[in-house]
Amino acid sequence: MTNSNPRLGTLAVWAGEEDYLMQGATQVPVVHSVSFGYKDVDRWLRVALGQEAGYIYSRNTNPTVHAFEEKIRALEGAEAATSAATGMGIISSALFTFLSPGDRIVSVKDTYGGTHVIFSEFLPRFQVDAVLCDTTDHEAIEAEVAKGCKVLYLETPTNPTIKIVDLARLSEAGKKAGAIVIVDNTFATPINQNPLQLGADLVLHSATKYLGGHADALGGVICGEKALIDPIYHFREINGATLHPMAAYLLLRGMKTLHLRIRQQNISALKIARFLEAHPRIEKVFYPGLESHENHAIARRQMRGFGGMLSFMLKGDDFDAVLAFLPRLRYAHAAANLGAVETIVGPPAMTSHVECTREERAAMGIPESLIRYSVGIEETEDLIADLDQALG
Repeated sequence: MTNSNPRLGTLAVWAGEEDYLMQGATQVPVVHSVSFGYKDVDRWLRVALGQEAGYIYSRNTNPTVHAFEEKIRALEGAEAATSAATGMGIISSALFTFLSPGDRIVSVKDTYGGTHVIFSEFLPRFQVDAVLCDTTDHEAIEAEVAKGCKVLYLETPTNPTIKIVDLARLSEAGKKAGAIVIVDNTFATPINQNPLQLGADLVLHSATKYLGGHADALGGVICGEKALIDPIYHFREINGATLHPMAAYLLLRGMKTLHLRIRQQNISALKIARFLEAHPRIEKVFYPGLESHENHAIARRQMRGFGGMLSFMLKGDDFDAVLAFLPRLRYAHAAANLGAVETIVGPPAMTSHVECTREERAAMGIPESLIRYSVGIEETEDLIADLDQALG
């Protein structure tokens, strides 16, 4: 019996790896060639004009990169996908593709720090009005969208406060206003959440994080309708933020275990969040799988799992206590990354929002005592014991 609708775990292993790339190998080859030659000049012209599939120059397209794009396209259930050298490369490519002087973008305050800098520093220089709303005030977001906007940009769960926004509700508001709805799905991954199925127009990832999963390759990718992906691809190919074939290969390799990694991280993160919530030295835990999370009901409705990211505050709101706590952890890298097989920990002041001032972080509701904790694939009990001894 042939399965015409493979599940996500099977797609993570097989999608995008067409026979024409294989040439007998069981793994997608790393194609380092800058250009691709044609003895048939007529076919070369057709490929160059986009009338026939093929490759011309690796700044534009590359077989290894294409295989990576096809894998995430399948996982997100999209019509098309394109990539960039980093997550910020794909975010900036998408925003500058669709926004022009005089346009208006509506977003939330709790976006990734680099994204926030685009909203607060770069877009205003190009006379684009960026309106940032309280992240969980859906009425306020809807009201701003109804005033008119070209793009509605959402992130859920958010980095680093792990807030949740209602994608179906806000996507509907965006559609009514004629806005392009873009969702950063980096924290959830397509294993836990598919924004396109909830009404979004475009879904993007910092592939550096969970998709790759091994902290050894940078990349970004965006998926959606071909009519929207094509202009983003054009912007990226001309501006040159091209994903390198070797990085694409590493991301492809990492994605083959995506569903297994996410399954373990979902389980561990929920157990760790419950442990921390009950610990006397913890002020507050931010994790959508907890019943105490303000948008737990929304998370249950739109997510299949709650993810491997959580954050928490030590009691006393003392940054010195954070600096003393971090080195005591044995099974965690103190580093500015997330989504890897190893647990990674750090405060936003040195990770997600290092680009922002203390005052800007405060305005976004990010306490200086907040600790971002990216759960790895280690044994759950060992991570809990490690946290317990470090807190002690």
